[in-house]
Amino acid sequence: MIEYKLSFKSPQAHLFEVELTVKQPDTNGQVIYLPGWIRGSYMVRDFARNIVSIQALSGSEPIELVKLDKQSWRVSPVAGELRIVYTVYAWELTVRTAYFDTEQAYINGPCLFLGVTGLENESCRLSIDRPGESYAEEWRLATAMPAEHIDEAGFGNYLCDRYEALIDYPIEAGHFTDADFLVNDQRHRLVISGVHDAELQRFCSDLGRICHEEVELFGELPISHYLFLLQVVGNGYGGLEHRNSTSLMIGRDDLPKRGDEGVTAGYRKLLALCSHEYFHLWNVKRITPEVFLQQGTAAEVYTRQLWIFEGITSYYDELILVRSGVIERKAYFEMMAETITRVTRNSGRHKQTLEESSFDAWTKFYKQDENAPNAIVSYYAKGALLALLLDLTIRLQSDNTCSLDHVMREMWQRYGRRSVGVPEDGFEKLVAEVTSLDLQPLFDLGVRSTEELPLAEILAEFAVELHLLPAKSSEDQGRVVTEPPKAAPAKPVLGAKWKQLDRRIRILQVFDGGGAQQAGLAAGDEIVAVDGLSMSAKQMEQYIARQQEKVSIEMHLFRRDELKVIHFTAHPAEADTCTIYLPQHPGSIQQQRLNNWLKGHVPAS
Repeated sequence: MIEYKLSFKSPQAHLFEVELTVKQPDTNGQVIYLPGWIRGSYMVRDFARNIVSIQALSGSEPIELVKLDKQSWRVSPVAGELRIVYTVYAWELTVRTAYFDTEQAYINGPCLFLGVTGLENESCRLSIDRPGESYAEEWRLATAMPAEHIDEAGFGNYLCDRYEALIDYPIEAGHFTDADFLVNDQRHRLVISGVHDAELQRFCSDLGRICHEEVELFGELPISHYLFLLQVVGNGYGGLEHRNSTSLMIGRDDLPKRGDEGVTAGYRKLLALCSHEYFHLWNVKRITPEVFLQQGTAAEVYTRQLWIFEGITSYYDELILVRSGVIERKAYFEMMAETITRVTRNSGRHKQTLEESSFDAWTKFYKQDENAPNAIVSYYAKGALLALLLDLTIRLQSDNTCSLDHVMREMWQRYGRRSVGVPEDGFEKLVAEVTSLDLQPLFDLGVRSTEELPLAEILAEFAVELHLLPAKSSEDQGRVVTEPPKAAPAKPVLGAKWKQLDRRIRILQVFDGGGAQQAGLAAGDEIVAVDGLSMSAKQMEQYIARQQEKVSIEMHLFRRDELKVIHFTAHPAEADTCTIYLPQHPGSIQQQRLNNWLKGHVPAS
């Protein structure tokens, strides 16, 4: 057994101390390491950079420790037990990292727990004692890690069957509120850290309905307990899946409040995030690419399948909300309109395929710069739209005897349940087998080309009208309308994304083909005057919108510390904003298809 002891060394300096004991180290010299990345987040993060000090001991005698590369060390051979004692700096509050102060401690395993080369399949014991200082007198600890012997507050000993499991259980310690609910008679726990006034009863009720719907989709719940770890901040958003839990971060205003009626846009976003990470219980944590099972987390692991694991999950995370009844249909289509708009506004969709987006996630999607909208496509967003197209196409061509639901159930049975990795061509082959349809042209179009997806055509078969119209303003991110939309003249726009900075307007991104790009505006430029006038960003937007086409506007701006003058000619807004209209034709075949789709109704396979 590999022994780990976690100590809360200094909240003021944000330091954890870990003592690793290897009872039978490699006689040729034991190699130890930290992972370079965390599963579910595809960027090398170099967690070892936060190790402040490290030493090796045999008994009380120091042993030579040689660093081999940025994240691994070799210890000189010892005859008996080996101890590694090291401190880790933790001051990054995200779902991927580690954080420690007098209010809370959050730990993601890859940031903190060294792996022992050659002994990764040995069982691991983690001992966590409550800090002895006064700040922690009322602290509690929450994790989904299997407990060996713990006290009522959660401190004590935990056991994992291997190293990979040890680092897949995030840990929260400190002051938090929590509540339980059951799904298929299995305990689900919600733990919320940070200041909030959430209505926990409603939140748990909605989560329970969402989780139950996903269990029904896959046919079984592969766990005996589950933990939602939710960090509340002033402004933030993120989630990361784990084998029996998830780490989430959300803005305080997005939580449901006592007395709230309906579902706010923020709460809807939170529910979709929870739905997304819970869906990962099956799709990615257990149904996973073959290469992920073959390779570790020291370096990048490449697959062209991320659109399957994140895109399909992104499709279902919102669909599950309407199927479970926690949101209305109009809200679902509002979310769909926003997703379509995000994709259609980025010209990168014409330059990168979904397979390329998946493969290059390490260097492009997770390292986006100011040119990202013009260079890449999101395998989350476009992947969700391809999943929508695939689901509706299967339903239409099979006369609703089959759907993407059937495919995902079979993915679970064939791969996830059996712990077998999905080959690079496994999903497409399984779709053909399950549906008995020739969908190769659809995959060639959606996965391996940059052609537009025929969403309007397929949605029309389900009583949904999709229109691409010019945005009404910069705040228009897509919408649902109650009457057939009418075309209106497109207003002139800047062709860039900006941010208000005191009395300046900073350009964040410049879009392909727009007036800003043609005028020579660049990311980082700070506009100080428009036609000789000081303006706010909102005033500038309205000023440009009032101009006639081909009218020249003089802009004064700073590029770095140099004052420049450019002449900008406004271009009309592109028809890139999704507007959805839901005509009502009771009794029509299209309306029946819509009802079957949104209710998840399809005959059992």
